[in-house]
Amino acid sequence: MSASPLRPDLTGFRRRLAELEGLLADPATFADNRRAAALGAELRFTSKAVKADDVLAGLEKELADARTMGAESDPELRAMAAEEVARLAPAVETAREQLIRSIIPPDPDDSRNALVEIRAGTGGEEASLFAAELLRAYTRFAEKRGWKHELMSLSPSDLGGVRDAVLLVEGEGAMAHLRHEAGVHRVQRVPATEASGRVHTSAATVAVLPEAEEAEVVLKPEDLDMSVARASGAGGQHVNKTESAVQIIHKPTGLMVYCADERSQLRNRVKALRVLRSRLLDLTRAKEREARAQDRKTQVGSGDRSERIRTYNFPQNRITDHRIDLTVHGIEQVLEGDLDALIDALFDADLRQRAEAITRR
Repeated sequence: MSASPLRPDLTGFRRRLAELEGLLADPATFADNRRAAALGAELRFTSKAVKADDVLAGLEKELADARTMGAESDPELRAMAAEEVARLAPAVETAREQLIRSIIPPDPDDSRNALVEIRAGTGGEEASLFAAELLRAYTRFAEKRGWKHELMSLSPSDLGGVRDAVLLVEGEGAMAHLRHEAGVHRVQRVPATEASGRVHTSAATVAVLPEAEEAEVVLKPEDLDMSVARASGAGGQHVNKTESAVQIIHKPTGLMVYCADERSQLRNRVKALRVLRSRLLDLTRAKEREARAQDRKTQVGSGDRSERIRTYNFPQNRITDHRIDLTVHGIEQVLEGDLDALIDALFDADLRQRAEAITRR
């Protein structure tokens, strides 16, 4: 996380810490074990933040004293002060970053696996080709991070692109980092099929969902319309000659999942059910948080070119993330999985935004 002048005000945290200490000193609190456990967890979280604030305050005072000493007329004192400032300045920045992180409560979804859904948007076959490049980028990014990945479903286009795909990414921090890829990705370039050399604009949409635990979403057999068919590849070529492809429709919501990636009907069924559970969990949560406009439709938009979170400009070899006004160069490297600069910057920006929101309460 880069340096920032942000200095959270923890007055509310200190007030709440005193309240928690009082509550946990009262024997009556422990009559309700669940409430006592929740208060204990909140006490540990709040106490950690207050301690981080104290550490930062101490370092800031030392730095201010060193700078004051640097104004002395004695050359030896000034030299000592310069050494102290050089030592303390980065320590203050580190302590500030640790404080910012300490006041943000963990998101329970951050420890989950991530389902990355990619769909070709506006732009015909060129959009499908770009969707395929995004799928490869996320796959290789996962490999570089040491995360496991598995293709849950894939619908190829005739020219080797991707109409839609679902990639499961498993590993610590997968959801926390990939969640910021959700939205419309716009590409500007000369398509391989363009004879006149004109630059076209196309789009692909990405949605990132936390994988649902089986116990969280109960699927009733009577709510599922399940059918099987022969799996086909691009251009109508059969992947195999058995009816291994599985399509499941959730009748109460109309959600549909199709999986034909495996040769085994059973494995395709298991994959399809995992994807369906995650979509249903996301749908339930979207209704709960609709007022904050964070549902899945807000993530992906309509796939229109005018709605975008990021633009990949091939003629200028640059990528611009419009949410944080960040531009990086080297499109080929990014599409080969070198997404760290973009994803880490978004992760840090999100932490800062959440920290500022907390301290404004």
